[in-house]
Amino acid sequence: MAWDTERTKRLLLDAATEEFTRHGPAGARVDRIAAAAGVNKERIYQYFGNKDALFRAVLQAELRASMDDVPMTGTGPEAVGDYAGRLFDHHLENGRIPRLVFWEGLERGDDPGDEERLRYHARKLDAFQAMLPGVARPAAADLLLTIVSLVNAWPVLGQLDRFLCGTAEDAGARELSERRAARRRAVVATVTAAAREAAES
Repeated sequence: MAWDTERTKRLLLDAATEEFTRHGPAGARVDRIAAAAGVNKERIYQYFGNKDALFRAVLQAELRASMDDVPMTGTGPEAVGDYAGRLFDHHLENGRIPRLVFWEGLERGDDPGDEERLRYHARKLDAFQAMLPGVARPAAADLLLTIVSLVNAWPVLGQLDRFLCGTAEDAGARELSERRAARRRAVVATVTAAAREAAES
């Protein structure tokens, strides 16, 4: 029976995504990834090279999927605010990207990244700049960084929400839902105002 290489890679990527999300690149264990995937760990080295390359593949796959899941549509400040709100929702529903990006920053912050990652961000910035016609690329890039920072931070910095906003650790579902909605409104309002300022500059 022929070996299903693509299925094996998918199993490894799924298991690695879970492992890296929980433990980060340094804490992740290749043997746990292989066991969770039901695959010999030698396949990891065969298909991905090493653990760092596997982490890059996981993060790249998650980022590509998020561009499909949360398309940049429309033009103008309100469209940019709407995008920020939808990205906020996505990152709360799929908590993997915020955690992976934070792990990357903590453990690999000085890594310039690979060419594929640079191309991904260039394409993302192209799409974002199209939402704000006439806004110079540096200003668009800074605004996009603001959006990414806002939507990535809240899912992984819940303790700051408790300290600053008084959200109880044992808050009920209704209270958490109301707090989430309030935070989403704040993100959308902040981003819309910043986009309007960029468009008018």
